[in-house]
Amino acid sequence: QVRLQESGGESVQVGGSLRLSCRVSGYVYSYSGHCMGWFRQVAGKEREAVAVTIIGGATANYAASVAGRFTVSSDNAKTVLYLEMNDLKEDDSAMYFCAADGNCGAGYWQRSEGFPIWGQGTQVTVSS
Repeated sequence: QVRLQESGGESVQVGGSLRLSCRVSGYVYSYSGHCMGWFRQVAGKEREAVAVTIIGGATANYAASVAGRFTVSSDNAKTVLYLEMNDLKEDDSAMYFCAADGNCGAGYWQRSEGFPIWGQGTQVTVSS
């Protein structure tokens, strides 16, 4: 059974940077070729897509609100998904979730319901 474990969330100031990690376990080999991504959710609001990528692939999709500031990537072993977040804003404060085995295609990647595997989340708080 595949499991996802996020880490790296903490409280930072506006303009700061953080790197979130999502470790894949319960899988024998690398997770290369799987669509994985990061979503975030604020209490009382819907979960929104932040960034997705095909593990081991060369491209990624980003929400307009984070494009140019966030970068999604994976490690060489293809078992950890990262989210590098720069120039953080107060609006970036949320619980960040890692998700796997969704559809990274255009028109689909933003749909959280398309991802069957989720981590427990890691909290990011940005304050001035």
